[in-house]
Amino acid sequence: MTALKEFERLEATGLWRPDDQQQRINVLLFLGDATLVISDMKEMALSHWSLPALERINPGPARPALYRPGDQCDETLEISDETMIEAIERIHAAIERSRPHPGRLRGAILWGSFALVAGLSLFWLPGAMIRYTASVVPDVTRSSISTGLLNNIRRVSGKPCQGEGSTAALATLQNRLRGGRSGQILVIANSVPASLHLPDGTMLINRTMIEDVDSPDVLAGYILAEDLRASASDPLVDMLNSTGLISAFRLLTTGKIPDPALDTYSETLLSRYQSPVENLALLAAFKEAGVSSTPYAYAIDITGEATLPLIEADPVPAAAARPVMRDSEWVALQGICGE
Repeated sequence: MTALKEFERLEATGLWRPDDQQQRINVLLFLGDATLVISDMKEMALSHWSLPALERINPGPARPALYRPGDQCDETLEISDETMIEAIERIHAAIERSRPHPGRLRGAILWGSFALVAGLSLFWLPGAMIRYTASVVPDVTRSSISTGLLNNIRRVSGKPCQGEGSTAALATLQNRLRGGRSGQILVIANSVPASLHLPDGTMLINRTMIEDVDSPDVLAGYILAEDLRASASDPLVDMLNSTGLISAFRLLTTGKIPDPALDTYSETLLSRYQSPVENLALLAAFKEAGVSSTPYAYAIDITGEATLPLIEADPVPAAAARPVMRDSEWVALQGICGE
């Protein structure tokens, strides 16, 4: 990430409007490594904005500066603090410098890239080209692609759920089960599978995986299984395999995925069949996390017949299992989508 050392953990105040129908409210702003966290005055997180995707609505010297988290989002944020504005503008300038720009050599570079890719396409498998493209894409670009996919998903499923106390509960899950993985866990009210991954590591969980289960141990199983899927197959590689070589070539040469390809893949994500996870790998994940696999196994199949290996070879007996989260956090999480 293009974070600037002198601006690490910068704090300021601003005016945040959740959407066009609501009033602006006073908020606290925290500039982190890759996100701008918007919290109420009690430091309860209200929203997380990706810095690479953040847009200035009124560029120039106008004050207060007006921002939004993407070109299709209703949220807006007014900032008057000059230090915070300067930090955001300098980070965006650094990101912009890292992107390709038109110039006298652009045509030659593009033709050279085309010739190179064409040659590789003849002598190298398309799958290898896609894997290479995914391997050289910077984190900033993965974040931008994921923001675009999430914005498309939000049109169908609505905004990610946020309930009182749920931010801390999701942070506990992230730290407890995902270790140093990038991204965050978001809960979606409807229209998504049990779980899915975006290219920057963000995990989307269907609310039913929380509301319709008896304990956080079951939810932990879904999270561990989804992370194993992402480890087995890079979500960006999956996307490029779905959208095709032209999208991969565009990403390699311009750093962007065409909007139609984003739209199509968003629909694919919402209807895609979840691949099964190999039992030995899943049992190892449960053991490392200190979570019993039996509750998850019975949640998948109430009879236990289809998930018998997860029951008979449970690596963590219930008496030895470490709690996934506190009871108060589990209660808060179960009400995250509220009515």
